[in-house]
Formats: sequence, C-alpha cells, structure tokens
Amino acid sequence: MTEHDLLERPSPDTNDVTVKSPALPANIEAEAAYLGAVLIDNRVIEELPTTIRPEHFFEPVHQRVYERVLTLLDRGAVVTPVTLKPYFEADEALKELGGITYLARLTADGQGLLAPRELAQQIYDLALLRELVSVGRNLVEGALDTSVDVAPMQQIELAEASLFNVAEGAGGQSEASSFSLASHKALGLIETAINSGGSISGKTTGLTSINQKIGGLHDSDLIILAGRPGMGKTSLVTNIAFNCADRFLRDQADGIEKSVGAPVAFFSLEMSADQLATRILSEQAGISSEALRMGKISREDFQRLSFASQRLADLPLFIDDTPALTIAALRTRARRLKRKHDIGLIVVDYLQLLQGTGRANDNRVNEISEISRGLKTLAKELEVPVIALSQLSRAVEQREDKTPMLSDLRESGSIEQDADMVWFVYREDYYVQSKEPKRPIETDDQKVHEAHAAWMAEMEQVFGLAELVVAKQRHGSTGKVRMKFEARITKFSDLADDDPRANYDSSL
Repeated sequence: MTEHDLLERPSPDTNDVTVKSPALPANIEAEAAYLGAVLIDNRVIEELPTTIRPEHFFEPVHQRVYERVLTLLDRGAVVTPVTLKPYFEADEALKELGGITYLARLTADGQGLLAPRELAQQIYDLALLRELVSVGRNLVEGALDTSVDVAPMQQIELAEASLFNVAEGAGGQSEASSFSLASHKALGLIETAINSGGSISGKTTGLTSINQKIGGLHDSDLIILAGRPGMGKTSLVTNIAFNCADRFLRDQADGIEKSVGAPVAFFSLEMSADQLATRILSEQAGISSEALRMGKISREDFQRLSFASQRLADLPLFIDDTPALTIAALRTRARRLKRKHDIGLIVVDYLQLLQGTGRANDNRVNEISEISRGLKTLAKELEVPVIALSQLSRAVEQREDKTPMLSDLRESGSIEQDADMVWFVYREDYYVQSKEPKRPIETDDQKVHEAHAAWMAEMEQVFGLAELVVAKQRHGSTGKVRMKFEARITKFSDLADDDPRANYDSSL
C-alpha cells in the first residue's frame, strides 16, 4: 500500500461506534453498613484514621443522613434512628427506600461494627476513584474541543491541579462550604490565637513585634513584601522562612501537634540555593556572610558553623532556585511540594522575575497582573500563606521622604489589589549613611565639625534600625513595626524593650 493510498483512505466514522459508559465505582451496601455502625456507636467516627465527609457517599440519601449525623454530634447530641426521625419524615427520596424504617434497618444486624475502619476507607477510596473519573472525562473533553483557543499547557496545568485536589482528598471541596463548616474553622483559628497568648492565629514569622501586628501569616493570604534595593527584603523573608521552619522542627521534637511553624517552600529566582544557605548559616553561627564567602574565618568560627550546619540538617526548608520560572510551573512545583512535604508557607523571591503565559508577554502590566493573580490563586488552592517579594519604582528616590507608599509598587496596580497584605521594608540608616558630610580629619573649619557631629548624632539614632511598614492589611490595621537589623549577618530581630529608639519617629 502506497503513501497515497493511506492518505486517501476514509477515516472511520466515530458516530458509528457506541461506547457504553461504565457505572461509577461505588458500594451502596458498604455505605449503609458504615452508617449503621455510626448510628449504633457514635464513637466510631472519632476512631477513624481517614476523615469521611458527606460528599464521599455515592447515594444522596446517605449524604444527607451523614451530614445531619455530623451536625448533631457537633452539638454534643447522641445520634440514633430515633433522634434522626424528625429531620427525615418529609424526605421524599427516603420514603422510596422505606421511609423512617430504613434508618432503623441500618442498625438491624450491626455488621458494620465488625470493620468500620475498613468500610470507611473503602467509601473514601471509591469517592476518590469517582473524582478521577470526573477529572479524566473533563481532560478528554477539553483535549477534543478545538472550538476555542488551543492551549495544551493550560489544560495540563488545570488537569494537574485537579489531580492534586484528588490526591489531597479535596475533590468534593469545590462546592460551597456551609456556614457551619466555615465558622468551625474560624473558631479553630481563634482558639490557636488564644493558646499562643493572643498574638498568633496563623504561621509564625519568628518576630514577636510582627506577629503582634498581623496575628501571624494566615492561610490563603498573599503577602507582598516590597522595598528598594539594599533595604533587606531578601534578608527579612529568609529570616521569616527559617523561623517558621525551625519552629515546626522544634515543636515536632517536643511532641507538639498543632505547631505555629510549618515546612517552607522557598522559590529563589534571584539567588542560588547555596547563597541562601550561606545567609542562614551566617545568621545562626553569628559569622559575617562576607567572611564566610571569602573563607576568612578562624577555627573556632568554623566549629560554630559546623555545629549550626548539623543542627539545621533536618530543617524542613525546601529551596527551588530554578531561574525564569513561569507562574504555571511554579504552581505545579508548589503542588508537588505540598503533596510530598505538606508545606505550610511559600516564599517567592521575587515576583518580577516570574514569567507569565506567552499571550501576556506582549504587555508587561498584563503579565504582572497575571502573575499576582496566579500567586493569590495558589495561596487559596493550597490553603497556605504566600509571601512574594516585589520591586518598587524609582519614584521613592526622588522624594524627600523615602518611606515607601502603595503607589510605589512597580509595573501594576493589580499587585496591591490581589494582595491581602502589603509590607514595605525601610531602613533610614541606608539613606543617612549616604549623606555623610566631609570628614573633619585635617581641618579646623567649625562648620565642617558641626555638620559631621550632627550627622553622627542622626546616624546614632537610626543605625541598625529597620521599619516594616504594613501599608495594607485586610484583617487588621496598618502601621509600622520597628526592628533591629544586623547587616553583618543579615539578621532582623525584635528591638529590646529598653531600646530608646523604639519610639523614634523617622519622619521628624
């Protein structure tokens, strides 16, 4: 057969092929047996290794019954077929199964009590299989539909996001949450804040002054940390990432289940992984990062460095230094880290180095808008706080007052719009140091001496003082947080209570 014959052969008519859709995976009998076990002994739910939600049931009646069971148990009530009766007397679907007597029949033989865990696991597994079927169907339909823009990479990203949700057991969470569920979660956050002494309801930054201002880093929040070059943006976010991961490690060692720390994913598009590690080791060993890079350290310094390295060997801080990542690739990598290591905080250094899709590359403002929306979507999807560093425009340098403002965010107003919090790092000593007058070394000019003395007095007030300007916060007030910054080891820390500069106002 020639190539011409192959090309001329008529393609098969797919309309002539009838494909019978297989039944969705489910076990109604297992669902009934499990419900019967729960109605006989309510404590069964407390002993399950896998959380079963109403949407995991295939039979709609079983979904409604289980949802009512959970609601009553949450109120502290005892749940039996008798206590459920008032809620289902008018249920038409239940009447088709025999009405209220169906609830009694669920507890008739008690077989579910023989293996409630196994039944629950099977219900959960079959629910995930049904979600896989749904993801597969959507994937096939999307791949076959060429009536819209052909964007295979976008479809792959959507498919991977759907598969991630299935892997996390979150396939049924795409529907609206009830107020009861949302309020229960809110109460949990409030309880965490109370237990932490009234300062943290999210992940810790490791800095008490910041925690007291913002209440910690909250899940699903996008935090933009911006500043001009030299202000210490990367230093601060590295400190926060380390503090959060280290707190999680210490809480695990102490047997604390609900830690305010978490494993951290650090996407460094500017610095390499070894450069970030050097910064952290410098901070922890108390050795100048410049001395570390040049190898100018003593034997005692090296011993401190080695000890710090050993102590941090198990630190749950995962650094991805892949350059020129697209927002889609970053989200894919973040999902994998979430699945493998259950990360609770994501850091991106920095936003302007990410790339958008090819369609947005012709307009930088649109591209940055796409990236900021993608980061906010990632925060909500993984339910973790995301801190993204951002550059500021040069307009700051042209003002007398160098304190950053929201209008200084570079390239797109959508950054401010998408962010739940916007922070600015500002160090007055950086600008004061650059205005040093002529040194009065070999001169008797009184004005030179006075000018330098005035500069020295001003420098003494601001040296090592940093401000975190909270310019936007959806959950609370804005304002400034003063901190100590040790440039030698790139470390931010809380100011001492007796530091007179705590009340210093750099605007005066």
